[in-house]
Amino acid sequence: MDPRQQQILQAILESFIKTAAPVGSRFIYETYHFGVSPATIRNEMMALEEEGYIAQPHTSAGRVPTSRAYRLMVDQLQPDQRLFTRVRQDLNRVRKQYLLQRTKEQLYEAVAILAAATQNVSFATLPELERVFYVGVGNILKQPEFSADPVATTRVVETLEHELYEALSGLEILPEGAVYIGEENLIPEFQSCSLLAIPYGHNGFKGVLGILGPTRMDYAYNLAALKAALEFLN
Repeated sequence: MDPRQQQILQAILESFIKTAAPVGSRFIYETYHFGVSPATIRNEMMALEEEGYIAQPHTSAGRVPTSRAYRLMVDQLQPDQRLFTRVRQDLNRVRKQYLLQRTKEQLYEAVAILAAATQNVSFATLPELERVFYVGVGNILKQPEFSADPVATTRVVETLEHELYEALSGLEILPEGAVYIGEENLIPEFQSCSLLAIPYGHNGFKGVLGILGPTRMDYAYNLAALKAALEFLN
């Protein structure tokens, strides 16, 4: 195979690998600019077909590579550091996306279990998404202090959804956790509540895991539950 035929075969391989569509001589001429006429490209493709490197599907005027063409390509592969770097970057990107999805699922599971066990609102932040996952709003709605004041309860829920992430982002919560009781809460709408929070790290992501409920909550149980949920998550 002469160098020009090899160039044309490489172009056919590249195009077919990308599109899965048969490749015609006109496409090769207009796309790759080999400096020869369409007739020359057709002749070279005929020669490649006779040598068994390309074939013509019945439904198309274009040509597709044969196994012999792929074998030639594989046998001529050379180590390429730039390609290896790109592949490694792609794998790291996909791995991070996978771990982020798994972390979302596991955070939601941990939050749901914590809310069910404590009968309060449980939440977790995920800074990579600037998002808060929370479960258990129905739990606080059952509490007398909240059911007696629907307007205040509505504010708590709206604040939980829209302001909690930003408020928690401004706090430096120590590894042993923090407790904000009533007026100690930075968010005015939470000053009828207590908020328990502890940092977590999971799959390379970091955030805050916490509980929100009435100030008369069972602090000992909830703090123990929060730390147990952290262990469960890790």
